[in-house]
Amino acid sequence: LSFVTVPYEPEITALAPEGNITSSTFVLEQPRCVFNNTVSDTDEIWLVVSLSSAISNFTNPTSLQSLPPFWQFPETPNYMTMGTSSLNYPCEKSSGQITVLRVGNETGCVLDRSRPDCNGPLPGPGPYRVKFLAMSPATGPKAETKWSAPITLKTVKDPASIDTWPGRRSAGMIVITTILSILLAILLASLICCPPSFGSLDISESAEIMGKQDPVTVKRYNTHHIYDQPAFKN
Repeated sequence: LSFVTVPYEPEITALAPEGNITSSTFVLEQPRCVFNNTVSDTDEIWLVVSLSSAISNFTNPTSLQSLPPFWQFPETPNYMTMGTSSLNYPCEKSSGQITVLRVGNETGCVLDRSRPDCNGPLPGPGPYRVKFLAMSPATGPKAETKWSAPITLKTVKDPASIDTWPGRRSAGMIVITTILSILLAILLASLICCPPSFGSLDISESAEIMGKQDPVTVKRYNTHHIYDQPAFKN
């Protein structure tokens, strides 16, 4: 078979339990039944990740040994990751099964040059675009999908850039804060001027709580659950 482009566009899933887009990852639907008519059981399916601006310059590798590595990204604006047998993307789907791929999920191989296929965290918001590439270990590329739409990751705001000056508060917040302050001042003034009365205690009629009594003798008890216990052994 000659090299073909299948009419499929990778897309973000709506089923990711921990969020489909974060500050360093995004989650795709698995390419099930995408290459079923163009690949054999021995072929592998790879994900190509590229800066959106660099897809026009990407050239499919000629072999598995010439894959663009993650550790050069984004200086080299694309890499390939999550290669797996085409058998892992069957058309059948079990009931309740979530068939997704989280891009950027590995942290331990970011600088490992023996792992060019590292699925490491993405270094910035992007945008990125991806496609799936089917490759034969013997003959190289066999089929590809279309590029996805641009994918932009979430950005984390620097705490130092958050303005907490009161002047940034809305008029409604200032009014509420002022009212609460006035109410608190009135409450404190009331407590100071009018201390609560608990009634007078007539000492002459009160019962004696503690008087001079004979010393109480307390018997000594040995608690068996504390004493005479064998030493703890590991």
